[in-house]
Amino acid sequence: MPAVSVQLAFDELGTPLRETTFVVFDLETTGGRAGSDGITEIGAVKVKGGEIIGEFATLVDPGRAIPPQIVSLTGITQAMVSNAPKLDEVLPAFLEFATGSVLVAHNAPFDIGFLRAACAELGYHWPKQSVVCTVRLARRVLDRQDTPSCRLSALAALFGASTMPTHRALDDAKATVDVLHALLERVGAVGVQSLEELLDYLPEITPAQRRKRGMATHLPETPGVYLFRGPNDEVLYVGTASNLRRRVRQYFTGSESRGRIREMVALAERVDGIECSHALEAQVRELRLLSAHKPTYNRRSRNPGKFWWVTLTDEPFPRLSVVRTPRDGALGPFRSRGAAADAAASLSSAARLRTCTDRIPATGQRGSPCALAELDRCGAPCAGWQSTEEYAPLVSRVSSLIAGTDGDLLRTAADEVDTLASAERFELAASRRDELAALVRNVASAHSMAALAAIEELIAASPDGSGGWEFAVIRHGRLASAGVARRGTAPMPVVESLVASAETVIAGEGPLRGGSPEEISVLLRWLHRPGVRIVRTTRPWAEPARAAGGWGEWLERVSQARALETAS
Repeated sequence: MPAVSVQLAFDELGTPLRETTFVVFDLETTGGRAGSDGITEIGAVKVKGGEIIGEFATLVDPGRAIPPQIVSLTGITQAMVSNAPKLDEVLPAFLEFATGSVLVAHNAPFDIGFLRAACAELGYHWPKQSVVCTVRLARRVLDRQDTPSCRLSALAALFGASTMPTHRALDDAKATVDVLHALLERVGAVGVQSLEELLDYLPEITPAQRRKRGMATHLPETPGVYLFRGPNDEVLYVGTASNLRRRVRQYFTGSESRGRIREMVALAERVDGIECSHALEAQVRELRLLSAHKPTYNRRSRNPGKFWWVTLTDEPFPRLSVVRTPRDGALGPFRSRGAAADAAASLSSAARLRTCTDRIPATGQRGSPCALAELDRCGAPCAGWQSTEEYAPLVSRVSSLIAGTDGDLLRTAADEVDTLASAERFELAASRRDELAALVRNVASAHSMAALAAIEELIAASPDGSGGWEFAVIRHGRLASAGVARRGTAPMPVVESLVASAETVIAGEGPLRGGSPEEISVLLRWLHRPGVRIVRTTRPWAEPARAAGGWGEWLERVSQARALETAS
C-alpha cells in the first residue's frame, strides 16, 4: 500500500503526537528510596502512532535482600533474581532501547529518580529526554466525577485497558500504554496535538485564552522577535524565539505559571513578529525594543540602560566617585550603584586613595581641616600629604589599572590577602579575597567591552550547524548588520552585501564609544562561542594582558575555595 501523505494542520505545529516515539516503562524495586534501594525488574513498551514497536523486560539482581512486604506485593522473590543480570548489565541496554524517545511512566518522578541514581552510581550520562507522567496528566485531564483516584489500577479500569496492572513491570507498562493513549485522546479534544503542547499543557488556561492561539498562525517558523500588543496597540511584552510561531502558541496552550504573563495573554489583542537572520540578531533586536517600548510585562524593561561607572574626580587630590555618565578613563559599567561603590571602595583601599568628600587644598598642608577631621574615618594618609606630587603615584596606579597598562595594584591587593592569611586572620583574608575577586572580574569585563567598542568594524561568522554560516557585522560594539549563507552558498558575496547595507555607526564618548553595555555583552558572548571565526577587522581585537588578563587561574582557585567553604 502506498504511503499516505498527511498535511499538518495549524494545531499540529511542532512534533505531532502521532509521529512521537514513546517508551512507556515501569520499575519494580526493593523499596522507595532511590540510591538506597535497588531495582528488581524493568519493563518497557515502545509505541508510535498508537502501535507497539518494541518491548523490553528483564529481572534485575538488586544486590541486596528483597523485603517480605515487597515480595508479597510484587511476587518477585530472592530466588527469581539470584541468577538475573545485575544493573550494570541491564542499564546500558535499557538506555539504548529508550534513546530518542519520550519517556512515560505512571508517577514518573519515582521511576526517573531510580534511573538517575543508577546512572550516577554506574557512571552513565543521564540523557536529557522529555518525560511524561501519566499521574500528572490524568490529574489535569480528569475530575472527581470521572474517577476518585488516579492510581494505575483505577485508570486502567476506567479506560478499559487490555492489560491490567499486576505490580510486575511489563504488565504495568502495558497498562500505562492504554492509559496514555486514552489521556492523549482527551487532551487532543482541547487542541493539544503536538509533543511541545503536551509537555506544556496546563488546565489553568481558560478556553478564551486557548482560542487565542490563532493569533500565532500568521507568524513564520523562523528565528525572530515577537511583540504582544494590547487593546490600544501598546506593546505589552517582547520576547525572542528560534521558531516564532511555535513559541507564541505556547503562551496559549503552554505551562505558563507566571501570573503576570497569564494576565498579559488575557489582555493581548494581537502578536507582531519580526523575522531575524539568526538568534544573535533576535537577541539584539529584543534589547533595542525593550529600551524603546519599556513593555509593562517585561521585568528587564523596568530599568533599561541604567548603569553606573567609577571615575576619578577632577581635583588636586582625586578620589574615586560613582557616576551615571561615563567619560574616558572610567571603570564600568556596573548594574547597580552598590556594585560600583564596592569596586570604588576596593580600589581606594588597595591604592590608599582618600575616600572623604571634603575638598583638600592643593598644598595638602598638615593640619588642614580635612586631615584633622577625616583621618580616623577615612583611613587614607591625609595627614602625611605634603604635596600633590606625593599623592600622584597613588592616582597613577589606579589610572593604569583602569587603562589596562599595569596590574600592579591587583598584585598588591593579593599580597595583602596572603599576609592576612599567614597571620591566621582567615575571616578578614577571605573577605578581602572576595572583594578582590569581584574587582578583578569587573576590570576584566570592562576591558573586554571597551576593546570591542573601540573597533570600527569587525565581521565574524559562526557555523549554523548545517554546513552554512551566520554572519554579524559589528561596528563600535553595535550590531550593524546580520545575515546567513546557507550550505552551498558562497559566503564572501554575502559578507560584502551585508557590509554594504550595514548601519552607519558613529562612535560616541566614553569607554564604550556610546554603545549599549547590554548589547556589547550579548555580542561578546556570541563572539566567544566555540567555532566563531573573525572574517576581518579594521584593527586587531585585543584585550589588555597586564591588568586582569592573567588572573583567570587565580579566580578559579577562589571559586574552588568558596565552594569548599560553602560545603563545610
